[in-house]
Amino acid sequence: MVDFDLKDRKILYQLDLNCRQSNAQIGKKVGLSRKVVEYRIKRMEDDGIIKNYWTEINCFKLGYQVFRIYIKFQDLSENKKDEIIRYFSDNKDTWVVASLKFPIDLDVVLWVNNISKFYRYWNITLSKYEEFFSEYTISIYIQSIDYQKTYLLDNFDEIKDRKLYETTNDGAYYKIDKFDYKLLNELSLNARISIIELANKLGCSSQSVNYHIKNLLKKDIIKGFRINIDYKKIGLQIFKIDIYLKQYKNREHIIRYLEKQPYFIDLNVAVGWADIEPEFVVKNVEILVEVLEKLDKKFPNVIKKQIFWIVNKIHKEKGVPEMEFK
Repeated sequence: MVDFDLKDRKILYQLDLNCRQSNAQIGKKVGLSRKVVEYRIKRMEDDGIIKNYWTEINCFKLGYQVFRIYIKFQDLSENKKDEIIRYFSDNKDTWVVASLKFPIDLDVVLWVNNISKFYRYWNITLSKYEEFFSEYTISIYIQSIDYQKTYLLDNFDEIKDRKLYETTNDGAYYKIDKFDYKLLNELSLNARISIIELANKLGCSSQSVNYHIKNLLKKDIIKGFRINIDYKKIGLQIFKIDIYLKQYKNREHIIRYLEKQPYFIDLNVAVGWADIEPEFVVKNVEILVEVLEKLDKKFPNVIKKQIFWIVNKIHKEKGVPEMEFK
């Protein structure tokens, strides 16, 4: 672990709410001067606590669906495993490719705007690699709900509504032009880049960049400007949990309970996998087990089973699908 105090935590909290806030704005909220905020952010970047700044882009609004492929491997060498990972990573429609530690080995997330195209791709995939898949499942991702990182604060009980935003496939979408696409790509790589830098990169005025960002926010294409934290640097770890229910009618009660817990940061919703898919940030596996046992006791005879995942390595993560413009 590196040096990290409550003021640093408050700065990270504000950056995750909106990393495009100025240092002066953050300073007013955390009780520090602009220069001190600037110094602390730079130190956290240098120490690796802040990995990068990213933009949450709602690709549902661009006409895409999201398919998740979960794969359990069998009978394959390291070379073959690397080949399969490269195969998925080279697909321009791939959003995420990640190696996991139990219950599955590989998570592949793809943007899909043509079901027939995906069907052909999956047929080719199986013809090439099915013998190395002991199990595989395809689920359709339809929503995520992000929550404020109140675990960073010491007074999290004072925050009554932790919900940050929802990203939902509601069937409504917009056509964007080449300029907006380039802008989204730049923001996906660095959400904290200045308006002036964006204008220079895109060859336009800062007023034009500002207008387009506001328009993308208004259309719900941009959901937020966030940070990636290296949790190990601050003594924490992120876990994805799969909760399977005996009594589905209690699903909303469990979610309402979780929303009050500071360790609960994200809820994934999909067709074709677990009944509840939260993400938790806690110190270690031992604490996670305590959290899961407490949840089971809170809702007796409701939960069938709970499984947790650990991401071992992210091989690819791209904020925006590749799009072609005439």
